[in-house]
Amino acid sequence: MGHSQASKKATHERVVSIAARRFREDGIDGLSIADLMKEAGLTHGGFYKHFDSKEQLIEEALTVAFKGAEDSKGTYQSSIDQLITEYLSFAHRDAVGTGCAVSALVNDIGRAEEGARMLYTHKLLATFGGIARLLGGEDQAKRSEAIVMFSTLVGALGLARAVAEDDLSKEILSTVRDALLKDVVGSGVHS
Repeated sequence: MGHSQASKKATHERVVSIAARRFREDGIDGLSIADLMKEAGLTHGGFYKHFDSKEQLIEEALTVAFKGAEDSKGTYQSSIDQLITEYLSFAHRDAVGTGCAVSALVNDIGRAEEGARMLYTHKLLATFGGIARLLGGEDQAKRSEAIVMFSTLVGALGLARAVAEDDLSKEILSTVRDALLKDVVGSGVHS
């Protein structure tokens, strides 16, 4: 790859990385192409040198945003109690731009184009499978537990981010975290 191609690729990856963070912070419709390109140190017109459409950027940025706590097979690198504790932490609550894209974008994805919704769907399926394995299996019962658990995690994190009172936010996180950890210990799935 020549120098200009390598430079173009690096610039493209930088724009996608910035978009992945900013979509989580501002929502898909909350980020303008002009602002994104300005943050990347480029002109608005330069966008089309890298992307055919905003939908292409959204899909690439979602792909980057969805990488993280699990590998491509949906296998989490932590125990179930570590996942619960880290997901419902104050640090994760405050790290919208680098935290879980599923929770940050839950309200945006329903209005997004089909490609973005399919990426989100695949991420959810991988997440449910990864959590089910942490819970001790891949059967329908464990999948159902995983769906309930992840829905609870996403809901609690969203509520904790939405409220205006820090004490209430912390109470939501700690109450749900303690309840989920109690359930995990009570069910014998404690890693």
